[in-house]
This record gives sequence, structure tokens and C-alpha cells, in this order.
Amino acid sequence: MDETLNQLRRPASGRRILLTGAAIVTMDPKLGVLPRADLLIEGDRIAAVGPALPAGDALVIDVTGSVLAPGFVDTHRHAWEAQLRRIMPDVNDLGEYVTSTLAGIAPAYQPQDMYIGTRLAALTAIDSGITTMLDFSHNSRTAAHSDAAIRALADTGIRGVHASMRPHFGDWDGQWPADLTRLHDTHFTGNPLLTLRLAALATDEVAGPDLAYGQHLARTARDLGIGVSIDAVFGPSSSEAILGWAKQDLLGPDVSLIHCTGLTPQAWQAMADTGANVALAPTSDAQIGLESAIPAIDEALAAGIRPGLSIDVEVALASDMFTQMRALHAIQRMRAVNVAYGTDTQPARIGVADVLDFATLQGARSIGLGDVTGSLTPGKQADVLVVRAEDLNNMPLNDPIGTLVLGSDARNIDAVFIAGQVRKWAGTVLDVDLATLREDVRASRDRILRASGLVDRRP
Repeated sequence: MDETLNQLRRPASGRRILLTGAAIVTMDPKLGVLPRADLLIEGDRIAAVGPALPAGDALVIDVTGSVLAPGFVDTHRHAWEAQLRRIMPDVNDLGEYVTSTLAGIAPAYQPQDMYIGTRLAALTAIDSGITTMLDFSHNSRTAAHSDAAIRALADTGIRGVHASMRPHFGDWDGQWPADLTRLHDTHFTGNPLLTLRLAALATDEVAGPDLAYGQHLARTARDLGIGVSIDAVFGPSSSEAILGWAKQDLLGPDVSLIHCTGLTPQAWQAMADTGANVALAPTSDAQIGLESAIPAIDEALAAGIRPGLSIDVEVALASDMFTQMRALHAIQRMRAVNVAYGTDTQPARIGVADVLDFATLQGARSIGLGDVTGSLTPGKQADVLVVRAEDLNNMPLNDPIGTLVLGSDARNIDAVFIAGQVRKWAGTVLDVDLATLREDVRASRDRILRASGLVDRRP
């Protein structure tokens, strides 16, 4: 282990780290992009950003030729499914996913499988620059299943949001949502990296009325002082539900609505009027074909809502935020040009700065962490990416934001800091025994598939 890394891994309290000579994309509207500057980390926070900062007693790390950026924020991922990655890459529709994964495979999960899948998802997130991940954990069959998923987030060091929901189908202990109080008191009072939210569905169409957001679940969340993330928000039935929630005062900045495809203009207006947030899943909407299959970016922006972005299900989708940004960027610009084609209308296109904003600051804001992370603003937590801009696929550095959105991928991320702690260094995620992890993941996958009555698919 090199001496710099040894020093970086010392206790964060009182430690100062100065990253020098980089192009800094702050995502702070007041600070903007700094072509060549320094960033000072003190303990778990960003202390200063600017050119030629005094070093003092800080550990100085020259990152010339790199871009510094805030860590990405994944606003919605079903992390427990990671053992099943790309098991159905050409999924035909939502019904096929629900039948295969949620009804067919999910009931076979034991607590240890929850731990392994969630840990794998979180480590992969860190590797690709996602420093905050909301785990929409909808397979909590017992209290032990929930505990295992939360422990996995804590063990990786990611900024983890555990959004708790009971399973859609199969046997379970009936402990949810009452168990949220125990979860809150057990796991979320002593670890500043962990946040608890309540997870629900928009309507009763998929799994019955108990999972549909309404007065009971809203009251549960508000009694605990936690936010709510609502999945499967799409189509006419969800539009009607949104209008009902607005009338009942069940929407607000503490509520995040996921997908939001095929909603009515009236529903969008109600969301905007109440300050509700939106989490888009660009590749999920397009590949699984949710309602219109077009990510609702234009509808969100027309309502004055700037959304966050998410991964969703790795059973059929990519695991990284670069893919989400590029997919949304391409789809929206394609739509804009297509609508204007053959007319004198100027296409209303989003840009790379927009999608990076969605993947960072807006993502953090949409899950209640906008004051904590999402931008390189002094006083916020030090969730920082060091991205090599002079690698073969990125050189030469001409536009830092364009390089991040259109040029980079996980191989270019040299370092990841979360709350000032280094989690990836010299291109490698730390504290991971890959051989053991690989054995655990394969063994878990094979046991789950056998228990589900499916063929053992290990090569």
C-alpha cells in the first residue's frame, strides 16, 4: 500500500486533504466550473474550493489532468437483485419482470442473500462513482431480511438510503410497516451515512392495496419523520392517485415519485404545486416499456421539476450512472429534434450540464439530501470523484462536463471519497476480496435459482 493511501486512511477527525490542480465541476450554481483549482477536505466535509488554496498541514495530492466532481446520486435501485444481473436482458414488459423476479425468484431469498446482493450493488455503485444509493428494498420478508440489507450498506461505506417495503408476493412475517420504528431506532441514529425512508407503490394494481401509498403509510412516515419513495408511478391510475394525494395533503418535498411516465398534465401540475420530487429511470422506462416508454423529462421540466436519475433493476439494465445520463441526453434530444423536424421551430434540447445536474444535485435534493451532498459546496459532505481526463478515451480535456457525461466511465474514476473517506483509490475499490465476493455471489445466485425451481445458470 502506498504511503499516500496510508495517510488517507487515517481517522478523518482533524485530517486535512488538499486535492490540487484539477478542473473542478462543482455543480454549485454560484461556483460553476473552475478550469484549474484546488479542493480542501477537512474531516468529512468540503472546507474550500478555489485556485491556489493554502496547504497548511494538509496532505497534498496533485490531481493535475483530472476532473473533480460530486459523487453521483442513484435515487432508486432494487439492490437485493444484484445476483440476478442481466438474467433477463431482453425483458419484454413489466409483467414479465414482475412474474419472473418478484413472484418467481424473490420468495427464495434468505437474509444472507439480501446482504450479498445489496453489498454487491453498493460496491459496484462506488466503483462507478455513485456515492449515494437509495436501495428500494422491497423484499423484506422478515426483520432479519431488512437488517441484512441495511448492514450491507453500512459495511461498504456508501451513503446509503434504505427505503423499506414488504414483498409483493409470497410468504412474509407481516412485520411491515410496523418494523420501521425498530429499524429507525436500531440502525439510523448512530451512522450519519445511513438514511431511512418508507417505500410504497402508487396503486393497488401490482400487489394489492396494502402497498398503495395513502393516508396510513403517509402517517407512518410522518410519525417517524422520514421521507417516502413511491415506485410504479405511471399511467392513468397513478395520475388519479396523485390528484387524490394532493387533495389529502399527502404530497410534498418529502415525497419522491419514481418513473412518472404517461401521467396527465393535471397530475404534473399537482406534483409541481405540492413540491413533490421525481426520480426518473431512463433505461428502465425505455427498455422495459413502461407506459409510453419515454422518460418523462420534458413533462417534468415543463412543470418546473428538475428530476433525479436512477438505475432501477439490474436484472435487465446497466448498473452505472453514465449510462443513465447518456440515455436521457440522447432520448430527449432525439425527441426534441423529431418534434421540430420539418418546421421552423427551434428544438428545445437539454445539454450535458442538465443531465449531470440530474445525476448529482437534483438527485440528492429529490431524496432529501440536497443540503448534504450533490455538489462540491463548502460545508457539504466530502463526496468527491477524481476522474482521469487524460486517459486514452478522454484526452485531451476540452470541456469538463462533456468529458464527464459523454466520455467517461468507471475505468476513468481514479478515486472516490465518501464523507472524506477514500473508498476507491488508483482505480480500485478498497477493502474488497474479489475472489471471496465472487464465490459468495455465485453461491447465493445458484441457491436462489435452485430454490426457485429454475436451472442453475452458472457458466
